Amino acid sequence: MYIPAHNREDDLATIQTWMHDYSFANLVSVGDDGAPIATPLPFLYRADPAPYGTLEAHMALGNPQWRTFQQDREALVIFQGPHAYVTPSWYEVALSVPTWNYVTVHAYGVPRIMKDSSVLYEHLKRLVQFHEAQFSQPWPFEQLPGDFVERMMKGVVGFSMEITRLEGKRKTSQNRTPTEQARVAEELSQSQSSSAMGNLMKKSV
Repeated sequence: MYIPAHNREDDLATIQTWMHDYSFANLVSVGDDGAPIATPLPFLYRADPAPYGTLEAHMALGNPQWRTFQQDREALVIFQGPHAYVTPSWYEVALSVPTWNYVTVHAYGVPRIMKDSSVLYEHLKRLVQFHEAQFSQPWPFEQLPGDFVERMMKGVVGFSMEITRLEGKRKTSQNRTPTEQARVAEELSQSQSSSAMGNLMKKSV
C-alpha cells in the first residue's frame, strides 16, 4: 500500500483497535492462474502470537477462494475504517482540491485451514459471542442441537492467518494547517454519514 510518511500509522495498539472495531474485511488471495480473488468476511482478531497476532474467519465451502491457500503463498486482509469525502470549501486556501479521508489496515500472512472440527466450532462460537455481546439477550449458540451444528459446519471452511506484516494508514488531513484540520473534523462530525471520521479526527487534532 502506498503510504506517505505523514500518513503512516505505526502504533500497534491503534492498528489492533481498528482491526477489532472494523472487523468485516476483505480477504484477497491469488490462485494458480495468477488471478486475484477476494471475499468480504467477518474476522476475529487475537493478539497472539507476538508481535502482530492472528486473524480467524470462515467462508462457504462452495467458495473457491479457500482452494488458493498454499503454504508459500501470502494473502492480504484489508480492513476499512471510517472514511469521508472532504470538500475544499472547508480550507483556508482557495486553490485546493477535493479529497477523501480514511483509515485502513493491510494485514499479510499465510492462511491455514482449520482441519479439526472442534477448532472450527470454537471459532464459530467466539465469532457469534463477539457480535452477540451488543444485545441484552445474546443468541445462545451453545444451545443449538449438536447434529444441526455439525451439518452447518460441513458447509463452511474455517482458517486462521498468523499476521507476518502489518500496514496502517491514517489519512486525516495531516497535510493541512491545524486550523483546517479542526474545521474538517468539526464539519465531518456534524454529518450523519461522516461523523465517525470526524470524531476520529477530533481525537488527534
